[in-house]
Amino acid sequence: MHVLVVHNRYSSAQPSGENRVVDEEVGLLRAAGHRVELFERRSDEIAARSLLGKAAVPLLVPWNPAVRKEFAALLRAERPDVVHVHNVFPLLSPAVLAACADAGVPVVATLHNYTQICPPGTLHRDGRQCTECVGTPGALPAVRHGCYRDSRLATVPLAVSMTVNRRRWWSGVDRFLCISGAQRDILVRSGMPAERLSVKYNFVPEPGVRREGDGEHLLFLGRLAEAKGVRPLMAAWDKIAAGGGVGVPLVIAGAGPLEREVTAWAAGRDDVSYVGLLDPVECRRAVARSVAVVAPSMSLETFGLVVAEAMAAGVPAVAAGHGAFVELVDEGVTGLLHAPGEAASLADRMRRIAGDPVRNREMGAAARRRYEQRFSPSVGLERLLEEYRTAIAGRAGGGNSAPPVGIEEAGSSRGIRAGGDGGQEK
Repeated sequence: MHVLVVHNRYSSAQPSGENRVVDEEVGLLRAAGHRVELFERRSDEIAARSLLGKAAVPLLVPWNPAVRKEFAALLRAERPDVVHVHNVFPLLSPAVLAACADAGVPVVATLHNYTQICPPGTLHRDGRQCTECVGTPGALPAVRHGCYRDSRLATVPLAVSMTVNRRRWWSGVDRFLCISGAQRDILVRSGMPAERLSVKYNFVPEPGVRREGDGEHLLFLGRLAEAKGVRPLMAAWDKIAAGGGVGVPLVIAGAGPLEREVTAWAAGRDDVSYVGLLDPVECRRAVARSVAVVAPSMSLETFGLVVAEAMAAGVPAVAAGHGAFVELVDEGVTGLLHAPGEAASLADRMRRIAGDPVRNREMGAAARRRYEQRFSPSVGLERLLEEYRTAIAGRAGGGNSAPPVGIEEAGSSRGIRAGGDGGQEK
């Protein structure tokens, strides 16, 4: 199969789960013998632009005519079987969809977040869930609140793009790939075309290392931001420390706006270690040495990559009981769920998962089995090719095909489902 992948890469200044997913998916397809080419822009390119060029970037977010022309020429030259769109913000824009429509090429789009219904893509504002823009023409609430980078001005291009390109997205994409059933449920309720919303979980490569023994620490691995539940985690750990601890330290790895606060909190403590950013190899080793990974996110995560990575290493998780985490974590089987945002509940689950080594090992083994069934590369490749074929067949038949068997069930049951990278922080 000949696949053309479209992606605007996130800034290299911060780790991006979305970039990783795209790279790993491209590698998976190529390893299976498929021809894959990339049409990319990089947010890092903005820094090298002239002052005038930088000022023009917001104007290109809703529509980039130069990209449409360039991409149309590429489609004519390459004639791919299918185009797979991941992210078009801020330098590509939905103009790529117009080029695909002109060329008659079927389009598959992975929805890594909620940008179809929320300008910053997070459904989160001021420390709480927010759906004010869902179904609201013009996304005016997002502009009023300055939801993107706490700036009304910066939010305007996203709100405009979401409004003027809504019909183009919904009519120009043959298959939307949601990365969890929870995400699909929300998008269907928002009015997106249910017949074209399918569930295809992110896959996780084999880590090359698995947990041996009971583990050495509890691990938070992610962006140090309010939406990721860092403050409830610190409060919960203080409660645990006041009660005598759990016998292992808490390791926090990552970077973000709360880095200074986390550094000050961890300073001088022997029960907490803040290790900053880790490279991919170090991340896999840290996960494999964990009693459990902790994912206390306050926002409705569309996937939860670190939880799936822990499952691959045979490590259970403690995660917030909402969003995609209720699909990834089977309560009491592959990990434990806590009440979102509640430090006492989180502290209780961390005590429980660290206090019973026998049960912990059982959950770790169950987590590994779940990974093999749902999130392994072989399963990911099979589902991806199935969606490509469905998109191609639907276009050849003059319409969009119904979801493959099992997808509707995955989007509505509360059983095994899975969950992204968050919002548009470029």
